[in-house]
Amino acid sequence: MQAALIIALSLHVLSAVFWAGSSFTLARTGCLGGEKLLVPQLGAATVAIVTGATLWHLVHEGSFALSEQILAAGAGAALLAIAVQIIVGGGAVRQLRNNAADASAARSRLAAAQRVAAGLLAITALCMSASRYA
Repeated sequence: MQAALIIALSLHVLSAVFWAGSSFTLARTGCLGGEKLLVPQLGAATVAIVTGATLWHLVHEGSFALSEQILAAGAGAALLAIAVQIIVGGGAVRQLRNNAADASAARSRLAAAQRVAAGLLAITALCMSASRYA
């Protein structure tokens, strides 16, 4: 179990850092190059979610104390973040790739999706760090 825990934790941290870091950067820069990063972001998000569920199973299964409740709130925020990126961001990227007439509106929606996702991922990070001390 120790090896599985180390591997899951390492993959979780690396993928989450890329996902959150790229979301924060795109939110701050007005989503410059956002259409190129959305697919890698969604891949990293998928890895972060799968490894997070694995970590839950390995470390927290059978308990739902305050620490787990805080982690669950963070996981919920992360799931909302990926939903926003898929629904709003994915739609905007499809419009940009199809050479939509109103590319500026699509870029604006993509930037808004990244801003919302960045805020939700900040909540996630806060929950993960706070849960340790709950």
